[in-house]
Amino acid sequence: MATRPTSSAPSQRMLRVGEQVRAAITQVLQRGEVRDDLIERTVISISEVRMSPDLKIATAYVTPLGVADHQTVIETLNRHAKFIRGRLGPQLRQMKYMPEVRFRDDTSFDNYQKIDALLRSPEVQRDLEDGDTDTDKDL
Repeated sequence: MATRPTSSAPSQRMLRVGEQVRAAITQVLQRGEVRDDLIERTVISISEVRMSPDLKIATAYVTPLGVADHQTVIETLNRHAKFIRGRLGPQLRQMKYMPEVRFRDDTSFDNYQKIDALLRSPEVQRDLEDGDTDTDKDL
């Protein structure tokens, strides 16, 4: 019995379904179907949805915009996850199982800001300037 090689990279199917789930969750939130004051007054950006290999769990990475306390919004979304899952049906009717939805804080924007700040720091700028003069000599 041959075993398939394992890979940590998501399959094309996982990526495609993740994008469909992301679009469906976005529509549910945009239409205001979740009746919660915090969710209704917060602009929520869903940057990515990662699917489990069996497509039964959808992890949505979200960024609440203009809110200092992201954790409260994430907890509120997770409290309404079953309701949101039920509202995904019309857009995802081709799926055999409706995935369980989990919400996580998307920290990638923070990471990008840290990298940007590092690249703009005087130390890195000095090293880049020193590097430019070395490559000019080689030409």
